[in-house]
Amino acid sequence: MIKVLFVCLGNICRSPTAHGVFQTLVDNAGLDNQVRVDSCGTAAWHIGKTPDPRSTDAASSRGYDLRALRARQLCEEDFSAFDYILAMDESNLTGINALKPNNNKAHISLLLDYSPFDGYTEVPDPYYGGDKGFEIVLDLIESACKQLLEIIMLRFNEDQNK
Repeated sequence: MIKVLFVCLGNICRSPTAHGVFQTLVDNAGLDNQVRVDSCGTAAWHIGKTPDPRSTDAASSRGYDLRALRARQLCEEDFSAFDYILAMDESNLTGINALKPNNNKAHISLLLDYSPFDGYTEVPDPYYGGDKGFEIVLDLIESACKQLLEIIMLRFNEDQNK
């Protein structure tokens, strides 16, 4: 099983959106028994809370359901539990690396390393912006998650051919 963790600051906008998008792509590809998806935040502000309603509404308009997700904070155990830990921005990446144990085996990177999109290298935080920011976040996340899933599917195919 391949395990993927999406990380943003509070785990109420960007990382749950990535979680929902990627989970839907995994389910549609019939890989739900082979890929585990989760999300968390580097900060503890929103632990136990649902995603921001604006994220939920934007995701729902494209067929993604975030309603069951609850915010949690990144912990040291995540580094041994996940194969991919994907940050939404450089600040999140710094927070991840600050917690990373010496024996880390997870691949840690920015999500948009999988699909730089129209000049973006980071998924911008839409929290203080308008509704258009949530649409941009979805565009960026959908593009990167599709590429990530292609890479994971290639990995499965390589493993099956061994």
